[in-house]
This record gives sequence, structure tokens and C-alpha cells, in this order.
Amino acid sequence: MRIVVLCGGTSPEREVSLNSGRAVAEALSQYGFDVELCDVASISAFIKKWPAYKADGTFIALHGGWGEDGRIQAVFDAFGIRYTGSGPEACMLSMDKTAAKFAFTAAGVPVPQGFIATREDDGAARAEKFLAEFGGIIVKPNGGGSTVGVTRLSDISDYRAALELAWRSEKRALVEEFIAGEEVTVPVMEGADGRTAALPAIHIKPKVGFYDYKNKYTPGSTEYICPSDFPEKINSQLAELAVKAHNAIGCRCYSRIDFRVSKSGAIYALEANTAPGMTATSLVPKSAEAKGMSFGEFLAEIIKLSFSIDRSER
Repeated sequence: MRIVVLCGGTSPEREVSLNSGRAVAEALSQYGFDVELCDVASISAFIKKWPAYKADGTFIALHGGWGEDGRIQAVFDAFGIRYTGSGPEACMLSMDKTAAKFAFTAAGVPVPQGFIATREDDGAARAEKFLAEFGGIIVKPNGGGSTVGVTRLSDISDYRAALELAWRSEKRALVEEFIAGEEVTVPVMEGADGRTAALPAIHIKPKVGFYDYKNKYTPGSTEYICPSDFPEKINSQLAELAVKAHNAIGCRCYSRIDFRVSKSGAIYALEANTAPGMTATSLVPKSAEAKGMSFGEFLAEIIKLSFSIDRSER
């Protein structure tokens, strides 16, 4: 089978996407696929070139921007091009963290309290109240991922700078209560029988500070415990909530749901990722390995499942 691996793009997550694309292409090639790696500069340019690839479909390793917000998925649906992962609606919802949180809440998945801050209404008074109540806040772009533009604050004097950093990525910043506790992520995957199940949870333990861009992508900066070392009750709840969150926004094939577990054991969903990272330090491959799947085997299963989806039924 011939696969075009799509990576790069134009979002702030471009470098991470390039790394994901290279890792995916190498693993698929070693697993027996005929692979071509494509740094996508624009959707229209790729569509014009698509017939020349003579490929069976695409593996989407694009992070952020039009590669993950549903736009390229919608175009591929229109042109009948097969691709991995979720369809346009689920991608759109996952990239809008506030919209995803509404869907999570409706499905019974707890989320942190938060609000949107813009240049017209920066929400400084609400942020100050959050700091007084929770002792800390998180400021981040409402869309995007890879912890780009994310700041943890304990002092209102740093609030404007945090907003400016988040606004570099987009016009809306999401301000949330900081959940004191532990970071954890749970990949979710559909089976051949159509049932959705959680893969082993990963307990994320940065050696210094919180799980920011540096700790996420610098080898050795963070310890990953998989399967997680949380009590079985917590692991069971994480698995259940991850599947609920995945289904709440209509994800298909696979996703990754990020959580915080408070010191009291309360669980809060932060966001869903429809095209999670696939680099050497990425989390989904770690979880798949803990489940007994090699990287190549996992990617091959993603392709098989994704290409079997009837994209007309949405």
C-alpha cells in the first residue's frame, strides 16, 4: 500500500509536525508500506499534485492550523481522498478548546473552570478572582496544541504578558483555573469490532516546573510512567472518561485525551487531540507499546481502521 505522510504545514506547531512526519514515514516504511513524505505548504497545492502521487491514501501528521482543525479533512472528503483519524467536525471541535469543553460537560466529563480573553475584553478582573480562589491559573491559546503559548501564573502582574504570548497564535486566549495535582494523558482507539477503548494511561512527571513546551520536547526533561502508577480506581475512571470525551466530540479511529488529576483524586479533562504527536518523545506510541503494539504495528492499524470508515456517514 502506498501512503503519503502529510506533515509540516504553517502553524506554530510546524517543527513538531515535521518530526512526527519523519518518524511516521520511517516506521511505516520499515513495516512494509511504500511511503512518501510530504511537507504540505497549502491544501490547494497538495490537491493539484495528488493524482501524481498514485497513492492509496494519506497519513495526517499535521498538528495545529488547517491540518488539524477540520479544513484539510473536509477537502479530502470532497475529493474522495482517504486519510487517517477523525473527520472535519470532530477536528474542528477538538481545536476549539472551549467548544470541546462544552461537549465534554454535556457528556458528564468534568472540566476546569475557565473563560475566553480577547484584546477587547481581557478578563483581568475574573483572572484575579481565579488566582485568589485557586492559587494559580493557566493561560493558553484557545486553539492549537504542543503547549505552544501556554503560561502558568500565580501573580496577576504577569497576566498581560501571558495573554500577549497566547495571542501570538490566535485572537482568543483560554484562561483556566490551575488544577494542583498530576498531569496524565489517555490515548483512545477504536477496535476492529467498532468498539472504542482506552489504551494505558500515561502519568506525566516533569522533573522541573510544569509540562510546558521545553519539558514536552526535550528528551530527559520529563518522566513518563506507562501504564500509570495511579490507583486502579483512578485508572479505571480515566479510561471511562477518555472514551466519553472521545465520543462526545465524534472522534474516529484514535485520539488522545489530556487530563489533570487533583490531589484529592478528582479528574478534569483539558482537551482532545485528533492528530497527536508521533515523535520519539510522543505519548501515544508509548501507550501503544505498553499495550504490546510496536510503533509500526500501531500505525498500520490506524491506517486500516481509518480507511475502512465510510466518511459519507457523518
